[in-house]
Order: sequence, then structure tokens, then C-alpha cells
Amino acid sequence: MPPRPLRLLTLLAVAAGLLGAGCGSDDDSDGAGPDEPGEAAAEARATLEDTSVKPIIEKPSGSPPRRLVKENIVKGQGRAAEAGDRVTVQYVGVSFSTGEEFDASWNSGRPFSFRLGAGDVIPGWDKGIVGMKQGGRRKLTIPPELAYGAEGAPPDIAPNETLVFVVDLVKINPRS
Repeated sequence: MPPRPLRLLTLLAVAAGLLGAGCGSDDDSDGAGPDEPGEAAAEARATLEDTSVKPIIEKPSGSPPRRLVKENIVKGQGRAAEAGDRVTVQYVGVSFSTGEEFDASWNSGRPFSFRLGAGDVIPGWDKGIVGMKQGGRRKLTIPPELAYGAEGAPPDIAPNETLVFVVDLVKINPRS
């Protein structure tokens, strides 16, 4: 048995901890999401690596890149997608300047299919998805000239906006 003063201090510490855990906080949060910025970042990182869930894209920081940036998050299996293949993808897109989501196939529950390299999508996708393997997840940071340029795509995409996409390559149908 610990000496009496140590036991008393231990009991006081435990009581203080219980009182603190039971008290409400002064903020107006509903407790539904992460409490700290570090927790939000950790949650976003966790969703990026799990291709079975919609990824959370953190608001980009710094200056937008002038060139297309491709970052493999999860490497897929099998052969790489080539121009002319019909690919099926899941994606989330956010504006670089605001971090606001403007589109996501995950929201409709239906993946999106297109012929790679045929100009069916913005040039940043035609260039950025080439080389991905089925089951892979890639982050694309696309400068305006490979996206919607000076016109933008109002009201969701401002003129000269850099875009950030996280793209999952669900399926590759080779060109026939």
C-alpha cells in the first residue's frame, strides 16, 4: 500500500480526471467530428489510403504548382492504363484556392467511365491517369491550362483555378 500522502494525491488526481471528463466544454461543437486540426489531418490521411471509402482532401497550402503533379497514394495491380483504354474511375475534386469540393463521383454512388486520351475529359486527367494500374489511387494537382483555363466552369470552378483530384482507377478495358 502506498504511503498515505501519495494515496491521497492519487485519489485527488483520479477525481479531477473524472470531473474533467464529465464536464462540457465552452465551444459550440456537436462532437460529431474531429476536435483538433491534427485529428482532421489524421482522418484525411486515413481516408486517402483506403480505396473503399471516399477520400477527404485537405485544403492545399502554399502556391499552386505550374505543372501537372501526379502523386501515387495506392499502387494498383496489373497493366498500366494507356491512351485509348476505356477506364472507370471514382473521384473527388476540390479547388486549390479554397479546398472546397466541387464534384465527386462518390456522391452519386456511380463511378465515371471515359476513353483515356480521347479528349472526353480535361487534359489534366488524360495526362494524369495514364500509367495508373487498376485498384490504384492517385492525387492529381492540375494547373488551369490543363483544366478549365481562363473561363473556369462557373459557378463551381473559378477562372484560372488549379484543381486537386483524388482518382481511384476502378477498371481498365483495353482498347479494342
